Amino acid sequence: MPRSPGSNLAARLRARHHRRTVTDAARIIPIASVPNLRDVGGLVTADGRPVRTGLLFRSAALDGLDGADEVAFARLGVRTIFDFRTEAERAERPDRVPTGARHVVADVLQDMASNKPGQIMETMRNPATARQAFGDGKGAAMFVDQYRNFVRLDSARRAFGRAFTSVSDELSRPVLIHCTGGKDRTGWAAAALQLMLGVPSELVMADYLASNQHLRPGFESLFADFEASGGDAEILGSFLWVSPEYLEAALDEMRRTFGTVDRYFADGLGLGDDGLEDLRATFLAVGSAPEERVSDAR
Repeated sequence: MPRSPGSNLAARLRARHHRRTVTDAARIIPIASVPNLRDVGGLVTADGRPVRTGLLFRSAALDGLDGADEVAFARLGVRTIFDFRTEAERAERPDRVPTGARHVVADVLQDMASNKPGQIMETMRNPATARQAFGDGKGAAMFVDQYRNFVRLDSARRAFGRAFTSVSDELSRPVLIHCTGGKDRTGWAAAALQLMLGVPSELVMADYLASNQHLRPGFESLFADFEASGGDAEILGSFLWVSPEYLEAALDEMRRTFGTVDRYFADGLGLGDDGLEDLRATFLAVGSAPEERVSDAR
């Protein structure tokens, strides 16, 4: 089983900043059929303000939600679900929407003509084709470009803008955002929000890379099957793992196009300055993070 890109970096960052982040147990919701389910809040800004929890959750797709897991999920009280997936992804694995929740389609990649997630995974079914299309670093380079699309595509900005506008509305929250694995489209959305709120970039990166840890158990069989059929695990890993260079690509595109994360939210996502301040007021509590909820893990 290959090591995920950036996993050592994530561990070092978490250790270095252990006094500035809520315990994992307080932010991770262990529901087996909904991998990578976490609270986007819980980190602490550079000026010591805790980001409120219980307002915005992130996860992988909800297509497996059932039985006891559905009961556990219902306890979160999610009112609005933003589905960032493409039409093909939704058709193949439709969400199981809990009673009382509103499901909103917000296709981040709608404006992209090719290399959508479904098309990529279809290519990956044949190791020889995958090697030709994505070998020699081409897969990672494609994902770098994909992350830039999270910033530059009109459909992406509309999708993220709708989600963040909804979070500011008390009647719409708690809100859950998700894509297929909850790591790329969802990972960018969570990271961008945390940065806008003033969370240090090192903590944001560590939280982004944590998807590798949370998704690892579900990917083991995929790697095993791919390698058994002659596939290169490194190629598959470029799609299944998140990497610092992916998030940095989106950040670079954001700075190049909008200058700052504030202007990205206000102008790029259409929130305006008032919407930006509403979002800050929604998430930022006054005072320091409660000491008893801070991790002491080294």
